[in-house]
Amino acid sequence: MIDPKSFMVFSGTATKYLAEKICQSLGYPLGNLLMTKFSDGEFAVSYEQSIRGRDVFLVQSTFPNSDNLMELLLMIDAAKRASAKSINAVIPYFGWARQDRKDKPRVSIGAKLVADLLSAAGIDRLITMDLHADQIQGFFNVPVDHLYASGVILPYLQSLQLDDIVIASPDVGGSKRASTYAKYLGCPLVLCNKSRARANVVESMQIIGEVKNKNVIIVDDIVDTAGTITKAADIMKEAGALSVRACASHCIMSGPASERVQNSALEEMVFTDSIPYSNRCAKVKQLSVADMFAETIRRVLNNESISDQYLI
Repeated sequence: MIDPKSFMVFSGTATKYLAEKICQSLGYPLGNLLMTKFSDGEFAVSYEQSIRGRDVFLVQSTFPNSDNLMELLLMIDAAKRASAKSINAVIPYFGWARQDRKDKPRVSIGAKLVADLLSAAGIDRLITMDLHADQIQGFFNVPVDHLYASGVILPYLQSLQLDDIVIASPDVGGSKRASTYAKYLGCPLVLCNKSRARANVVESMQIIGEVKNKNVIIVDDIVDTAGTITKAADIMKEAGALSVRACASHCIMSGPASERVQNSALEEMVFTDSIPYSNRCAKVKQLSVADMFAETIRRVLNNESISDQYLI
């Protein structure tokens, strides 16, 4: 049993919808945080109740724009100066994660920079979900609890009761994730080999594997402009697939993404609610990860194993 006086949960502006659901699952109220905005775009954070000696959990995804990251940094700094016992950053979507290595000369490694900023601000723990690259955990010198969206996505896929399922990865980089899903569901794996003209623009794509007369499920971690995943769906449908669905952890869905999904061969697109999605598309379904994060917070407070709740 958690002592209600031992911890508090607060949220930044953009992820308040998820923090409220996490608190509802925990059975404790969301903490009162005041965000003051100035006319020049600057903002300030203040806690409207004492957090001295408390384990503080700060819920905020760091998706663009940069204000979301800056809000989180100010929340961390304010909590440290208010004598919180521990500061736990709960970041369902860890932004800048696609910049995880130096893949060409004279580029930044944004994921490492964000990790350094969070560490310098004063976090004691990071709780996040489906990092774009697992090695980002090594950028931190504090404990990282890395959760997986498969905990909510796999039960949903099983509830569809589809026959002749094939799991597909939209690119070679996501093959490890797709292979894990395929092993869990006991079905074959298909890969898509793509080449890019430039960022967010797919030049060509080929299917490696058999999809004819199969119900294909494309697995990915992030869908941004939806160019890759809709092209893969269209190619698989043309190759004789009975149906094509897609599931991804993080719903960025920028620019023409919703229109592309709506006009594609996809039956549906399944996301978690790690990022708010307002530009609604009839084919998009969001599954909540609030209970999963609430359970992780419970286990952290009770010093219990986090990995016991993983499906895969």
